[in-house]
Amino acid sequence: MLSIIYEKQASKFLKKLAVHDDVKRIFGEVEALAVNPFPKEAARVEGYRDAKVFRARVGQYRILYVVDYEKAKLYVMAIDKRERVY
Repeated sequence: MLSIIYEKQASKFLKKLAVHDDVKRIFGEVEALAVNPFPKEAARVEGYRDAKVFRARVGQYRILYVVDYEKAKLYVMAIDKRERVY
């Protein structure tokens, strides 16, 4: 299992999200990604040169994350609605 690190944008979005059910669903998906970082519905996001950024879908929200196997960490880069996150 990978340890989870939330970047500033992801933490800020979760704090301002008003619907608690959505927050629980997002946390559940991030926990699942820590166990299995590449489920079949995950896809790589183009446009990032330095890191391999992947996305996971949770309803209308997208989670952008990077996996670092050397440090055993899952970095949650951003969480937002689909139209704003890319």
